[in-house]
Amino acid sequence: MKHKSLLALSLLAIVACTPEKKQEADYAQYVNPLIGTDFTGNTYPGAQVPFGMVQLSPDNGLPGWDRISGYFYPDTTIAGFSHMHLSGTGAGDLYDISFMPVTRPYKEASAPLGIYSTFSHNDEAASAGYYRVLLQDYNINVELTATDHCGIQRYTFPKAEASVFLNLKKAMNWDFTLDSYVEVVDSVTVRGYRFSQGWSPDQRVYFQTRFSKPFTAYHTDTTSIITKEKGWIGTAYVVRFDFNTQKDEQILVNTAISGVSMDGAAKNLQAEVPENNFDKYYDQAVAKWNKELSKIEVQGGNTDDKVKFYTALYHAMIAPTLYSDVDGSYFGPDGKVHKAEGWNNYSTFSLWDTYRATHPLYTYIQPERTNDMVQTFLNFYDQSGALPLWNLYGHETNMMIGYHAVPVIVDAYLKGIGNFDPEKALQACIATANRDDYRGIGFYKEKGYVPAYSDPKKWENWSLSKTMEYAFDDYCIALMAEKMGKKEIADEFYKRSLNYRNLYNPATSFMQPRDEKGNFVSGFSPDDYTEDICESNGWQYFWYAPQDLDGLIGLVGGEERFTQKLDSMFTYSPANEELPIFSTGMIGQYAHGNEPSHHVIYLYNKVGQPWKTQQYAARVMHDLYKNAPDGICGNEDCGQMSAWFVFSAMGFYPVNPADQQYEIGTPLFPEVKMHLENGKTFTVLAPSVSVDNIYIQSVKMDGKPYDKSYITHDQIMSGATFEFEMGNKPGPVWYK
Repeated sequence: MKHKSLLALSLLAIVACTPEKKQEADYAQYVNPLIGTDFTGNTYPGAQVPFGMVQLSPDNGLPGWDRISGYFYPDTTIAGFSHMHLSGTGAGDLYDISFMPVTRPYKEASAPLGIYSTFSHNDEAASAGYYRVLLQDYNINVELTATDHCGIQRYTFPKAEASVFLNLKKAMNWDFTLDSYVEVVDSVTVRGYRFSQGWSPDQRVYFQTRFSKPFTAYHTDTTSIITKEKGWIGTAYVVRFDFNTQKDEQILVNTAISGVSMDGAAKNLQAEVPENNFDKYYDQAVAKWNKELSKIEVQGGNTDDKVKFYTALYHAMIAPTLYSDVDGSYFGPDGKVHKAEGWNNYSTFSLWDTYRATHPLYTYIQPERTNDMVQTFLNFYDQSGALPLWNLYGHETNMMIGYHAVPVIVDAYLKGIGNFDPEKALQACIATANRDDYRGIGFYKEKGYVPAYSDPKKWENWSLSKTMEYAFDDYCIALMAEKMGKKEIADEFYKRSLNYRNLYNPATSFMQPRDEKGNFVSGFSPDDYTEDICESNGWQYFWYAPQDLDGLIGLVGGEERFTQKLDSMFTYSPANEELPIFSTGMIGQYAHGNEPSHHVIYLYNKVGQPWKTQQYAARVMHDLYKNAPDGICGNEDCGQMSAWFVFSAMGFYPVNPADQQYEIGTPLFPEVKMHLENGKTFTVLAPSVSVDNIYIQSVKMDGKPYDKSYITHDQIMSGATFEFEMGNKPGPVWYK
């Protein structure tokens, strides 16, 4: 597909504009947070530490799909720097605790923009843990960095009558301010909260801010928040803090946030940012990024490929986000405050996306956090009665489908990760899978599929996709039960895992929605994007049976027919086809910009044609990921788009995220080393790989010929070395 032509911000310029830092192994230098800020990536360029609660980033100040993360590269305005953002989710929420420095008189446009400044990308830089921009209308240089719970802003002012606005009123996109509060503690300290409703039904963010210089005055503007349904519900605060500044005078704005209380925010600030020292916290942020990025070491290749790889690894560690204070306190879905003892609670789980590759990646580079995330799920279950689907700031958003906390739990259990209770985990998985009144699960259990009901009172949207996704999650439950010796449960869920077959229509050779009477819905075309299929069409969802690929091949009549259908998937493009916003990164009907397609490239391995997997994987890595603002061809989705690239660049991918096997593709680099928590190093060597030499000629493991199409978890954890001989033409099939 054609992307907008934009000049990529040079890596050299990014590095040159950041503060000096001492690093022995500087992987952070290859991170370009501007990747994904244009086209449909929906990423933000601001400062954050790995998995941090704070995502301190600029907001352009205007609503709209393109600005769903607050920032859109083609824009030229900035209207604030807020502390919370979503990375490529396609959901417009957060933007909490927003500050904006100005000189008086300041520029103010009509709503929704408000107080703002213009800026230029020539005076902007972004790197891991750091962001800088010049607000042109005020000649104020703004720098951002972060700790786990705190955002640190450094404003360099001209000689001026200056002010800093704190705006708790402004809301963008799906977000709506319910109530807010600001309390001036002393001449450098303020605290308060902002309650809002958006994607999260009841989001509460508390804060405490410390200025490095006393303000000379402050001015409070309050607006009553009134709704038709309830009348007055709260107050919206905007506060202006005034300063007299000299030329090049710097003022730091240190802000901690908490989901629990203002006192919690105060404790977070004291624990993490006790000093007014921007460079110290910037150095700490870079050190944290280098620690995490160094877990996968790539050698060779060109600079752009390294930037794409380490930026993808960076984006894969933006979310989930920390959601407990320094003392372990966090707000639960039951509306109560709980305490995490010996583990960290997390939020922002885009599970419909991330269970596919992001969470499997964490089992190697973040095993301790993987355990904490499972603990988060189990405590969410205790407090709400079900595992999370897409939780945000202590609440379930009920976004997307499936019960995909299940594969994350099961994968961790089967890999021996963590100290969570497997009995409780299995109980939580089963209870979540048996909510008969939730999204057609009762009908799914009764009929073997979720019906596309003709009765509007019973109607279920995305019925086909729900059936397919439920079946995979059921397979995961069966795997766990079998491992625990619970045969009866395993048999029940293995049977349920085959329910996807009930949607196969031999007459069309596609999965097809069925009504409550068992009839296939008429007028079906696999080209169409309908309400029975989640963000996809019949082509894209046909392949979603990773738990039973041999069975899927059998349904269509064997390997030859299956191969023909795969070929059509990548070559069929209807004339004058109008595509929905989520169908991007198209190769035929393959949509790399959305998650249901992500495993399909690797299915050629199942039919003895691995060179096609290699061809398409290389094409996607080279053409659909770029070192440019429009360098991600679809919503980043909290790391899934990037995790696909990280795995694929290493040369393998988890087609089935729970079976401990990774199908071999084609590596991007001559050498990859993954440094594991057990002290061992897993290595992939491909000395002659290049843009042309994408085809595997032979495979060795630890120096001996290898005869499988996949790599196993045990081989990775043993520190095995895989070596690929590469060439510019398809090689022989090396596996049996």
